[in-house]
Amino acid sequence: MTEQKRLSPGDQAPAFTLPDSEGKPVSLSDYLGRSVVVYFYPAAGTPGCTKQACDFRDSIGDLATSGYDVVGISPDKPEKLAAFAAAEGLNFPLLSDVDRKVLAEWGAFGEKQNYGRTVLGVIRSTFLVDPEGKVKKAMYNVRATGHVAKLLRELPA
Repeated sequence: MTEQKRLSPGDQAPAFTLPDSEGKPVSLSDYLGRSVVVYFYPAAGTPGCTKQACDFRDSIGDLATSGYDVVGISPDKPEKLAAFAAAEGLNFPLLSDVDRKVLAEWGAFGEKQNYGRTVLGVIRSTFLVDPEGKVKKAMYNVRATGHVAKLLRELPA
């Protein structure tokens, strides 16, 4: 497997502006001054991604109390994201990165193991970004199930 770029705590989080599920541009800079969870997932509406998104939805109050906003990013088109958000009652922005440029900049797209084979795809990843736009925590190859609960337990004060 080829080595790909990975972010580490203290790195400046790569800037982005992507369309949300309604086609409106959302930028990482919109969150300056606040902490944000940026998570990358392979595909809206799939079982694992639905479980993870619903866990974020159900934990949004606890995350907000801890000072965090949430943004989900996938290679899905805005229309698919809108249907996913409506179907699951999601209460945070889902952003569309169809060309996978932002995914790659964050180290969330590349070679990964899938059922014992090396494939090119989205690497399920979660990042905590501080109010200055620096990476506080970078987690790659996270599990869809139980990840949000683990994240809440480990949130830096």
